[in-house]
Amino acid sequence: MKFDLTEHCISSQTLVSGGMLTVKRDQVRLPNDNIAQREYVLHPGAVVVVPILPNGNVILEKQFRYPLHQVFIELPAGKIDAGEDILVTGQRELLEETGYSASEWVKLGHQHPCIGYSNEVIHMFLARGLSAGKHQRDDDESLEVFEASFSDCLGMIQSGEITDGKTIIALFFAEKYLAQLNHNHV
Repeated sequence: MKFDLTEHCISSQTLVSGGMLTVKRDQVRLPNDNIAQREYVLHPGAVVVVPILPNGNVILEKQFRYPLHQVFIELPAGKIDAGEDILVTGQRELLEETGYSASEWVKLGHQHPCIGYSNEVIHMFLARGLSAGKHQRDDDESLEVFEASFSDCLGMIQSGEITDGKTIIALFFAEKYLAQLNHNHV
């Protein structure tokens, strides 16, 4: 037997609207006819890129993240501009942040990192055929770009050195994709 688990909006209020995020509070009718309140963040969406160098290493970044007041190790990523195709976002962010461009792009999937309080979706791409150029970072971006082997990346996840959710998930998706690709070529 299937249940309809859908919650239906009765009223909606915008609490805060910023440059990128909007915070809403909705009154909803639950499947059992009770009324509840839902607060959530509207997010434009993002793209994360797993850039693989010809030697098999991954391009990573170190970046200070203000909400947690610490430096994180992450993959190149950024928000989708209004009306922008997600592949274009990935290509733009890779070039802006790292200076690399790629000739081969593979869509790995997507993830919903904060389903309890945000509608954010992050699209994941693998980028290969990299060629180095000059980064084009925004004035408010400061980061350090470095490379690491896939096994080092996985070790950094296990040791807790990489804790960024989008980076962990994208690396696992890329690992599976590359393993299947190598298996099919054997």
